[in-house]
Amino acid sequence: MRPPPPTRARPRSAAGPRTALVPVAALLLSVGCATGPSLENRGEVTAPPGDSRQLTIGSAGFTESDLLARMYALLLDRAGYRTTVLSVTNREIYEPALESGQIDVVPEYAATFADWLAARARGPGAAPAGSPDLRATMAALRPLAAARGLAVLDPGRAVDRNAFAVAASYAREHRLRTLSDLGASGLPVRLAAGDECVKRPYCAPGLRRTYGIDITGIDPKGVGTTPAKQAVRGGQDQMVLTTTTDATLDRFGLVLLADDKHLQNADHIVPVVNRARAGGPGIVRALDRLNTVLTTGDLASLNQRVDSWRRLPDDVARTYLEEKGLIPADRS
Repeated sequence: MRPPPPTRARPRSAAGPRTALVPVAALLLSVGCATGPSLENRGEVTAPPGDSRQLTIGSAGFTESDLLARMYALLLDRAGYRTTVLSVTNREIYEPALESGQIDVVPEYAATFADWLAARARGPGAAPAGSPDLRATMAALRPLAAARGLAVLDPGRAVDRNAFAVAASYAREHRLRTLSDLGASGLPVRLAAGDECVKRPYCAPGLRRTYGIDITGIDPKGVGTTPAKQAVRGGQDQMVLTTTTDATLDRFGLVLLADDKHLQNADHIVPVVNRARAGGPGIVRALDRLNTVLTTGDLASLNQRVDSWRRLPDDVARTYLEEKGLIPADRS
């Protein structure tokens, strides 16, 4: 439940990876000719992983995805690959392009991607494959990906899952730190969220079932949108659905309540690659370097530099990797 905000055109950084904005219709036409595993071979690994020296890194077109794609590209450039970053705004387009080899690498979210692939394989009524347990989520995700010619690399420390925030003054007044605290308080809560929150198990039904929170209604202002946060700040709503890497909460005087009973799924950041083109050990080693460094807090801070400070994703990604010693500083 992470709908990307509208894509903005961004100037190209002179030192950053090449960025391509491809017309959606053209990409859809070419994806229609995808050459992934044949139906009779799906689920079987029949060839060694590939190591193409020219790689296309996909971005889903919102800030966090852009930042991750650019960090992947910079790490791969450092490892001797030539990269292009391709901005494609939704999973319905970029996932088939990943299968066909038109995109080689994309940053994904483990549980969300597992559920997506399960629905593709088994139909829209398929049971969710993701869960709050990262190990179980990865065990479900990897076979689903392999059946489509994809490989899912190891998850990192950073996780961007759904989260719930209240006004800091409201939290202080009622001594709230966790969602359990809110449930125990018995306070009536009007929730600013997407309209699908009414039915989604991790949203209103889960808050009632897992935490006993008295959700009195859904204010359909979207997930983490400015109007939703303003409604909570102004007291029209008591809580907003956002994400753990939301970098703007302080600006609205909001704080997250801890998901102490683990209602939300394990949406850890994972690189997903086209195995035949980008599953080789050089690519895996280059991308794994980010796993031990990038944290959820880091990702929120990087989002803030782009969304609030108006810095270019290319520059923010490069500076972060330089600060962490993952690429050499650019002295030019």
